Amino acid sequence: MKRNLNDLYAFVTVAREGSFTRAAAQLSVTQPALSQAITGLENRMQIRLLTRTTRSVSLTAAGERLLNAIGNRFDEIEAELEMLNALRDKPAGTVRITCVPGVLTRTLLPKLTPLLREYPDIHIEFDASHGFRDIVADRFDAGVRIGDTIDKDMIAVPIGPQLRMAAIASPDYFARHPLPQTPHDLTQHQCINLRMIKSGGIYVWDFDQEGGDLNVRVNGQLTFNTAEHIVDAALAGFGIAFLPEEEFGDLIDQGRLIRVLEPWCQPFPGYYLYYPSRKQPSPAFSLVVEALRV
Repeated sequence: MKRNLNDLYAFVTVAREGSFTRAAAQLSVTQPALSQAITGLENRMQIRLLTRTTRSVSLTAAGERLLNAIGNRFDEIEAELEMLNALRDKPAGTVRITCVPGVLTRTLLPKLTPLLREYPDIHIEFDASHGFRDIVADRFDAGVRIGDTIDKDMIAVPIGPQLRMAAIASPDYFARHPLPQTPHDLTQHQCINLRMIKSGGIYVWDFDQEGGDLNVRVNGQLTFNTAEHIVDAALAGFGIAFLPEEEFGDLIDQGRLIRVLEPWCQPFPGYYLYYPSRKQPSPAFSLVVEALRV
């Protein structure tokens, strides 16, 4: 099949140039090789396509019919290839990313805004979800997760700093309850629980210090499956919350929330963009990756 296409393209070039010499130069082949290719094509088709003399080359009736049938097809292919080259030089297309809502607002949009303004033909579709998505099955180009939760067969690119958990409550709550000195003290407090969307279970608060890890199951009146509502409940004085410190924004610095157990909250890998291995990513996707990379 490949040989047939090459020979057909050679035929179109000879027919349009009206010369084996000029066609051979355009195709960067020798004249004898080109003549042999056309002869082979004619033998396979069992019909003469060109009339050759020492001074000229002309089409037979069959050759003219073949040229009219396929010549414009090769023109369309070349035009499409030129358009693809233009896309390479002018990145365009849609990139689909799934992530949690918080990282979309705090990290992705701020980092990608300059890129989107520079390349108006690049479009990004965000899927903001608290649950983990299968980016291959759901046809996403990439996802964003905390570093140590990403499958090993994925390419992972850091897009933010390390994270730390923070245990906090409102001044009103601590006016009514003593400050916990160790994670074990949390069992005597009202705590705001987080239900994990993927597993359906209640998140077990995990602390770490030089002495090792410590997991604590807490209780309280309220349970949510979204971080923003946990923050609202903590501000309202319903108890102690435990989330990545970035979820609280400036509320700790402003004194609206009080942080406790800080020595038990050590840094851990932050957010990563992850995606399947690919040999030739699109120019638009490559630009998105570089814009997000730390």
